[in-house]
Amino acid sequence: MAPKKNAKKSVGFSKTVEIDHNESVDLIDEVDIISAAKTSISSSSSTNSTSSHIYTVANIAITFCAFITRFYYIWYPSEVVFDEVHFGKFASYYIERTYFFDLHPPFAKMLIAFVGWLVGFNGKFKFENIGDSYIDNSIPYIPLRSLSAILGTLTVPLMFETLKECNYSVWTCILGSAIVAFDNAHVAETRLILLDATLIISVAASIYCYVKFTKLRNSPFTFNWYKWLTLTGFALSCVISTKYVGVLTFFSVGIAVAVDLWNLLDYKTGLTIRQFTRHFIARFVLLIVVPFFIYLGWFYIHFAILTKSGPGDAFMSSEFQETLGDSILAREAKEINYYDIITIKHKNTDCFLHSHPYNYPLRYDDGRISSQGQQVTCVKDFNEDAANYWEILPVRETDDKRLNRPVHQGDTFRLRHVHTNGYLLTHDVASPLYPTNEEFTVISIEEGDSNRYADTLFKFDPVDGKPHEILKTKGSIIKFLHVPTAVAMWTHDDVLLPEWAFNQQEVNGNKQIQSSENNWVVDKIVGLSGERAKFVPKPVLKLPFFRKWWELQFLMFEHNNKLSSEHPFASQPDAWPLCMSGVSFWTNNDLRQQIFFVGNIPGWWFECAMILVFTIIVVFDQLTAHRDIHILTKEARSKLYLTNLFFLSAYLIHYLPFFLMGRQKFLHHYLPAHLLAALFSASVFEFLFTNNRRLEWCQKGEKPNTLNTLAYVSFVFLLLAVLISSFVFFAPITYGNVSLTPKEVISREWMNIKLHFSK
Repeated sequence: MAPKKNAKKSVGFSKTVEIDHNESVDLIDEVDIISAAKTSISSSSSTNSTSSHIYTVANIAITFCAFITRFYYIWYPSEVVFDEVHFGKFASYYIERTYFFDLHPPFAKMLIAFVGWLVGFNGKFKFENIGDSYIDNSIPYIPLRSLSAILGTLTVPLMFETLKECNYSVWTCILGSAIVAFDNAHVAETRLILLDATLIISVAASIYCYVKFTKLRNSPFTFNWYKWLTLTGFALSCVISTKYVGVLTFFSVGIAVAVDLWNLLDYKTGLTIRQFTRHFIARFVLLIVVPFFIYLGWFYIHFAILTKSGPGDAFMSSEFQETLGDSILAREAKEINYYDIITIKHKNTDCFLHSHPYNYPLRYDDGRISSQGQQVTCVKDFNEDAANYWEILPVRETDDKRLNRPVHQGDTFRLRHVHTNGYLLTHDVASPLYPTNEEFTVISIEEGDSNRYADTLFKFDPVDGKPHEILKTKGSIIKFLHVPTAVAMWTHDDVLLPEWAFNQQEVNGNKQIQSSENNWVVDKIVGLSGERAKFVPKPVLKLPFFRKWWELQFLMFEHNNKLSSEHPFASQPDAWPLCMSGVSFWTNNDLRQQIFFVGNIPGWWFECAMILVFTIIVVFDQLTAHRDIHILTKEARSKLYLTNLFFLSAYLIHYLPFFLMGRQKFLHHYLPAHLLAALFSASVFEFLFTNNRRLEWCQKGEKPNTLNTLAYVSFVFLLLAVLISSFVFFAPITYGNVSLTPKEVISREWMNIKLHFSK
């Protein structure tokens, strides 16, 4: 017999949904706690025109606050900050249409590049180093940062509207959105040229659109029902097209959808199998198939834009590389042969390897004794100085043809300094500035060919290529590894050599051979002539899109799994919820200013407290219900096990998987989970100030499901005061525009946070 319909049951404070008369009186019997990942929704609005106006005004106010916090001093610093090194560079490559390789999908990067193109950025500036000046290089960096700031601002009203659609009071909406609006970590991450602003707003949009969709469950297959289901799928596609951790948002919504379909399959719904199949197909197509094709579409555009050879070539197969035309770099990249005279440039400092006929002093200022060998340094200015010229020689000279013998990455070789006619060498003597590192020097040809021959042997260690590939100027990034002592040639510009070395950069042997600071390039071949000097464009072939996409996917996941090396600011997930540490983004030594990525700590602690409170409430409710003692109203349990549990499950899905990941992890990976925890915490906080007891458990005059408005608003104001005060307190290290005294720096070193300039 068909079940009866049209009985109504409250699931919010004023919202209703259709239920079956055959349902159990006890809500816990009808909802599985583990799988009830869907919001308490309704098909009717509960706010009248007056309250709707209040919500609108409040949303505008909190959005304005978010705008101010993200756009305040957005022009400062006018230098490259933290990972702007990477994502600004990728925008340059898009504009120049040169191929590059990155671990993340292209959507957010193309968005940055599109803004750059709109404002006239030509892509010549490559964001090489933290601290590079935007002003000196005439870079329109403010519009690029404004993209992130706009997206970060719009995330806040999406949170507000999500809580409103879940039927929470205006103060709960303000609290939940304010936790993100005044969070220092969200502000720092969403006002720079980074991907996370796009990721976070896509997560917020996915949750909001799905909530809107579930409110239409009693009006299936209508225009609005399809609209919000489609928008949910589009938002999910934006998440996964920005970073692959977006798959966690897919799981969050997917679990809710699976539970919803499971409930629809129940015979009590009265749906036929054909009707249920229609529900399943609609969700499958609009939440999986369409988002996947949108995701593929970004890669199609990615390949269509990047048609020229570039720095990412070396990662790809030879077949893939044949689909790329020659870039400016390709025109300048020349194959290197043995006996070529070359110049060698340090990747990080843009300095040229140099030597001159002056020796290290017998004693340094600290009393250490040197080898008194010929100085090897690095210089900024080139000026066609023969002191920067080096001849690359094979390990053993033979009687065969000296020309046309290409140098391969991975080869062992020797370097002869042309100006002083000696061999480059490093040995177990402490360098001038780093006692733990080895000194570099130049020795005579006679000595290098006899008893010190082995000390003159170096080996190319490819960074972005493969062993046995031919070494090229400009394009091949390599390390110079010393064969006998296994150190890497390194230079630095933080401290310069004294007057006896003309204040040039020190060159030494670094034992940390995997560091990217050891990277060099062969800048050019001196006096190149003949056929090698000519540029011959290569023919461009075609490769099917899916083959290119599959090859790139495989490489992206492979290299992502290799990101397991240690980093001074990496952190583990167990430290994230309490914001135990942070990340240094930028420093200015002269002004003693810094940008340090850290959250609004009281807000993060509040989220942890609400998770604990929710756990206690659920345990208490389960214990009492198990003894047939039912204290909470059905409406309260609906909020507890539907809305609250949906937000909590989404939070846990975005957080717990990081414990299983072996790659480098940083605090910014927690931001999507933090956003979901903010929604959860605000909803639980309102629950605490609501009379959730059944009528028989209420005292005289009390009404079930009523909010203690005065007490609740008072505590919300208190929380907002704490959040804003804490935000202002940490603002100097969020914006980096204030010089702090050592005492002021130390006062901000909460938990395990280690800031610069504390002495």
